[in-house]
Amino acid sequence: MPKLTVITIVYNNVRDIERTIKSVLNQTHKNTEYIIIDGKSTDGTLEIIEKYKANISKIVSEPDKGIYDAMNKGLAVATGDYVLFMNSGDEIYDEHTVEDVFASAPGADIYYGETEMYNDNWESLGRRRHEAPENFDWKSFRFGMNVSHQAIYIKRSITVPYDLKYKYSSDIDWIIKAAKKSSNIVNVHRYVAKYLVGGMSKKKHRESLKERFQIFSKYYGLIPNLLSHIVIATNLGFYFLKNRRTND
Repeated sequence: MPKLTVITIVYNNVRDIERTIKSVLNQTHKNTEYIIIDGKSTDGTLEIIEKYKANISKIVSEPDKGIYDAMNKGLAVATGDYVLFMNSGDEIYDEHTVEDVFASAPGADIYYGETEMYNDNWESLGRRRHEAPENFDWKSFRFGMNVSHQAIYIKRSITVPYDLKYKYSSDIDWIIKAAKKSSNIVNVHRYVAKYLVGGMSKKKHRESLKERFQIFSKYYGLIPNLLSHIVIATNLGFYFLKNRRTND
């Protein structure tokens, strides 16, 4: 039974942290290490985390230099065969999810699945506009990030620290780097995560898109990336006209 390290990053999110913790601790897969990296919250978040400390492997609460610095702290102390980032406000889809992921195929480098989006009132918005592709590799993000960060389980041995020069989209760079090293990537054909719409990349949307463009150009080349973005913009336009929302 593979050991999974789940890492939760949180800062002043007393409203949502308990949902996230419960979704991790309620898993039927029992070989799980749970690490919470808190940015020195002052709103009562820590008090909620403390309630569950008997079942949490490691709790770090200290200031950090941003979300990816906090993620690097989690990665640095992780000991699992696989890592999964489940940030505060998001949930593992249901209590059998992790068990089902590892049962889908033995020993993959990466497992991935589908994500369901939720709004601020925790009402389902349905599947992401970017659906998980049938087959995934390092080139799969050409037309957008079609596997969300909460929906991908990566073998820890092929991960590297997040590149801190990216403030909002380093997770894309991180996943592509891991995928480039992977020879066995498994689509588990199920919903694996519930994602709370919003977050830093939404609040800083323009900066996030600029970084994303830089990352895609680095891996896919500038001209192919420009052409891909024409497709991305067209797809987004059609989706918005039909649904009146983007559901990224």
